Amino acid sequence: MNDEELTGRATTHLFSLAAPQCLLHAQTVTPFLNLRRAAAADGIDLEPLSGFRGFDRQLAIWNGKFSGERPLLDASGARLDIGTMSPQERVDAILLWSALPGASRHHWGTDLDVVDRSASPPGYQIKLERDEFATGGPFAALDRWLELHAPRFGFFRPYRGERSGVQAEPWHLSFAPIADNSRRLLTLAVLRNAILNAPLQGKQAVLNRLEALYARFVARIDLP
Repeated sequence: MNDEELTGRATTHLFSLAAPQCLLHAQTVTPFLNLRRAAAADGIDLEPLSGFRGFDRQLAIWNGKFSGERPLLDASGARLDIGTMSPQERVDAILLWSALPGASRHHWGTDLDVVDRSASPPGYQIKLERDEFATGGPFAALDRWLELHAPRFGFFRPYRGERSGVQAEPWHLSFAPIADNSRRLLTLAVLRNAILNAPLQGKQAVLNRLEALYARFVARIDLP
């Protein structure tokens, strides 16, 4: 992938999947459909809620959280009062749950947020929270199934709350054969160039510590 594709500013690496509707890296489509068929054979309707997410969309999420228009949460999921927080503290809090624009693995089209649609009660509002994937949650069976079967299709969960700086996201799948190379290609310099001219709130607080933030939240993941 080139720098524009790596940072979510181009879509030339993507394929538009009609059923289920999703934008994915062209080389991720067949492995995902194979994973989905295997899940269906075991009674799981594996549905992607989010595949590719572009730079502008990630920027809107970031700026919404930095400004307080979107909820800003601590590591336990409790809402924070941004009025008492410095720019650096806001940046650290955002990165627990959301990537920097240009640094999201969703930019690559290799990563998806998935649920079991058949396990959602009628009218249930999916929140993508850890409790939903824990024992007693609607997606507990999906969590166990992914643990057992996702690796043989090339998928893993990069945010398990063990090594990565990002909080555990049991819904987040990544296609390792493409994502691993993308992570190596997304260097600190590539990320810095993507951020420099973007209307990013808290930009100076980010740039002042970009090397450390990159090491903790981009380079360091929970490996397969």
